[in-house]
Amino acid sequence: MIVYIDTSVVLRALLGQAPVLAGWGNWEEAYSSELMGVEARRAIDRIRLAAAIDDAGVAEAHAELARIERSLGRIRLARRVLDRAALPMSTAVRTLDAIHLASALLLRERHPDNLLFATHDRRQATSARALGFTCIGV
Repeated sequence: MIVYIDTSVVLRALLGQAPVLAGWGNWEEAYSSELMGVEARRAIDRIRLAAAIDDAGVAEAHAELARIERSLGRIRLARRVLDRAALPMSTAVRTLDAIHLASALLLRERHPDNLLFATHDRRQATSARALGFTCIGV
């Protein structure tokens, strides 16, 4: 199985929130946008500012995120991705979600038959399904 992973899936695994994606890590290949690292680091910082995590927890979260990032193929935030994200879509899509969807669409050009879209965000799953993706995690 080849999977595109959005930030919601990484954050649940990173923060130990249930339910973690079934089969986490059991894929042939996994990819995400470079955007995922930015979103995840912003989430860690928001949690820190809310005093829901201490310094040791922040350090552990950053180390685990770096490990996760090394295990994923990265789709660069290139002009091609941004141009695709700016095009009309068949559902209402927020900006960062559009970047994830555009990244997955470009990845699907290389893996047209067996690419799954992993998300825990129902709105994102609706948009991905409208683009023809099979979604897991929702």
